[in-house]
Amino acid sequence: MRVLAAMSGGVDSAVAAARAVAAGHEVVGVHLALSAKPGTLRTGSRGCCTIEDSRDARRAADILGIPFYVWDFAERFTEEVVETFVGEYAAGRTPNPCVTCNEKIKFEALLDKAMALGFDAVATGHYARLSVVDGVPELRRAVDSGKDQSYVLASLTPEQLRHSMFPLGDSWKTEVRAEAERRELAVANKPDSHDICFIPDGDTKSFLEKRLGTRPGDLVDAETGAVLGRHTGVHGFTVGQRKGLGIEAPAPDGRPRYVLSLEPVSGTVKVGPQRDLGVHRITADRPIWPAGPLEGPTECVVQVRAHGGLASAVAEVAGDEVTIQLREPLRGVAPGQVVVLYRPDAELGDLVLGSAKIAGTGV
Repeated sequence: MRVLAAMSGGVDSAVAAARAVAAGHEVVGVHLALSAKPGTLRTGSRGCCTIEDSRDARRAADILGIPFYVWDFAERFTEEVVETFVGEYAAGRTPNPCVTCNEKIKFEALLDKAMALGFDAVATGHYARLSVVDGVPELRRAVDSGKDQSYVLASLTPEQLRHSMFPLGDSWKTEVRAEAERRELAVANKPDSHDICFIPDGDTKSFLEKRLGTRPGDLVDAETGAVLGRHTGVHGFTVGQRKGLGIEAPAPDGRPRYVLSLEPVSGTVKVGPQRDLGVHRITADRPIWPAGPLEGPTECVVQVRAHGGLASAVAEVAGDEVTIQLREPLRGVAPGQVVVLYRPDAELGDLVLGSAKIAGTGV
């Protein structure tokens, strides 16, 4: 096949491209320029998509002997990912920009352009397993559960998955680094990127305040209604947050308070004890079903964060709304997050049944 290998400049995408070459495909490497003003250097393992990353990707492509290009997606990335991220926080929701980036940039903008240029598939360094059975894509967790990225890929449509390749799904991270060493790829020991790529210093609150300004409101005790303090904007909080609340007086029982809910219109942030964070019901909308919609109540395992937030549940679909009844409570579940539904399979790896955007929760 003609394969377009998305090369971020890291070890995973470099080895994924190498494996596509080794499999006999006609491979072309491409690095996505996602910032109009990329930094020249990383800070430790923070950030990505820098000039340094572009150069690392080019060097890897040279060693593999494949053509290499840089495509400028900065404007679309700003519109689709950064502005969506800011808007979601302003509305009191908690977005996952990595999910949005995969959906809108790597597997929509990139894949659309690749298909228009005559490529058959896009290969990336994501850790997930993918197969197509009778024309139906099956997305499963990776062998390396600690690196599994099926959660951030679960919003891809069946058609996008049919034209995707994840060569690393059956490997452990240690194996990938060892292979990079054998292939003499300079990125073999390069640190993984962490946090949000467009907030390399990790200070999300400051990033949002620069774009949204201050929108003062009250910190309110959810049980008594008492005003406990003031804040500079609901965009500085997320459900489940404990630190940085700006509350001077301790709770009567001496225990910490957590953010329970956000009301962007009134600017109210409600806080309370940890016990009130637990939810037993999730409602979600905008579902995507790789293998087709669920039929009737379905036993599954749900995940509400990229790393953690797992619970067994029963899910039911009514039109474009998914109702999920959790068998054990989850804490820190926030509107705007993505919920992914899995069918447990110890032998083949948990199968992604679908994903949806969390709209609300209940006890």
